[in-house]
Amino acid sequence: MTVKQTPLKDCFIIEPDVFKDDRGSFFESFNQKKFKENTGIDIDFVQDNQSISQYGTIRGLHFQTGAFAQAKMIRVAQGEVLDVVVDMRPESETYLKQFGYTLTGENNHQLFVPRGFAHGFACLSPEAIFVYKCDNYYHKASESGILFSDKTLNIDWQIPKNDQIVSDKDQHLPTLDAYLNS
Repeated sequence: MTVKQTPLKDCFIIEPDVFKDDRGSFFESFNQKKFKENTGIDIDFVQDNQSISQYGTIRGLHFQTGAFAQAKMIRVAQGEVLDVVVDMRPESETYLKQFGYTLTGENNHQLFVPRGFAHGFACLSPEAIFVYKCDNYYHKASESGILFSDKTLNIDWQIPKNDQIVSDKDQHLPTLDAYLNS
């Protein structure tokens, strides 16, 4: 496993060792001991989630607040997505900075997103299977988010506006400024 620090504090790209032969391939998608050795983070994932999206789908930017904040280990089992995170931790040296990374079923890379980050992704392939682990349980009352098209963040989702598929809920999330001043 190779672990690379992203430009955002405590956010890592994990490149697993993939073993291939004439039967196919194998890789260890998570090893708690190796993860801690490489990042210094001791984490206990408690929930796995999966979504399937079609080309043009943009999900996010989502996060949970307070005691129900979640760290996530994200990967794509099939297809390709642009994964985007925003550091929402006021005490962080990378506060309000963003980072985008392409995850695919081919590269098997993963993104570790610490608690306190907003997260979203855009499906760049005809279909994508998106899989992620969380270190805290989903709690509806703690849901929050930032508008995916926020002008301050100015995220290039790599999907033409006419092809973007966004839920009604995500289209009505607050702007970054509105969230910070609420």
